[in-house]
Amino acid sequence: MTEGYVPWASVEYYLSRGQGTAYRLSPPSAHPEVSYVIEDGGREISLYVELDPRRTLPTSPLPLIRIDQIAERGIRMARVRVGRPELLRDFHDLLNAIAERIVKHEHTLDRAFRETVRAWSELLERPRVMHPERRVGLMGELMALVSIARTHDWHTAMGAWRGPDREEHDFGLPEWDLEVKTTVSERRRHTVHGLDQLTPTGTRPLWLLSIQMTRGGAEGRTLNDSVNAVRNIVANEAPAELERYDDRVSTGGWVDFPQDDERWRLRSTPLLLLVDEAVPRLDASAIPPEGLGRVSNVSYALDVTGLKASPDAPPALCEPSALHLP
Repeated sequence: MTEGYVPWASVEYYLSRGQGTAYRLSPPSAHPEVSYVIEDGGREISLYVELDPRRTLPTSPLPLIRIDQIAERGIRMARVRVGRPELLRDFHDLLNAIAERIVKHEHTLDRAFRETVRAWSELLERPRVMHPERRVGLMGELMALVSIARTHDWHTAMGAWRGPDREEHDFGLPEWDLEVKTTVSERRRHTVHGLDQLTPTGTRPLWLLSIQMTRGGAEGRTLNDSVNAVRNIVANEAPAELERYDDRVSTGGWVDFPQDDERWRLRSTPLLLLVDEAVPRLDASAIPPEGLGRVSNVSYALDVTGLKASPDAPPALCEPSALHLP
């Protein structure tokens, strides 16, 4: 480990095991003291920076990043942390950049934070990789794609895959539709986009596949791993579908990013639910017809924790325990 920097592999080791630890990034006896901390329980990462008694606590202009004051071993310190656990991998890079400015260039926390945010904003007109939510979402869709191909065929599975086009449902077959929701939360809490995403199409039943992921360390798979593994299967079993597969994952936002080192594994057995009266949801019936055209960009959180798997699932999905990261 170099001064002022913590590699992600070291952090992921503790996160995957739910353990806390701390790395001092500033030299011994140097001030301000700077430490990279994996909080107890291994669910959060923070940067601890010693505060000069004469300085006020810096404020964060970014709503997702919090800076609060704590007392650590009797020392007044600022703690920089993020409010979204799925952003830990990207936040890790931000913390290292801030720490380097403080430790190596002797900047104050306030200056280091402002300079890092400004530099990233100027450099990144668009995200360097897919948004974390879309990354795990694509991994969930790939799991469903392989399962459907195993019971049907790759031509049918590829034709049914609509998720990358942002259509109402992720998969559509003549007999049923499927919406795949993937979360990294400890609860089965998913974001539903729009009033139609959980509304059945015509008389076809709509199924909801709830997938929970967690960081997998050396045992996990990156998105690159999964995309390339499925590509190899398609190349071997249905080469005529390879071009369509490449187009689908590209439309879904994936690029072969060489630094994709965030590894995932299943947290629990996927849950398959028939979207019926037992699954709470919002649809167009919740809004008076005269006001429907005035409502747009609806999204809400749906928590299906504790619901029991529905019986009589389609053969392609009737064994959700067999679903795994390709």
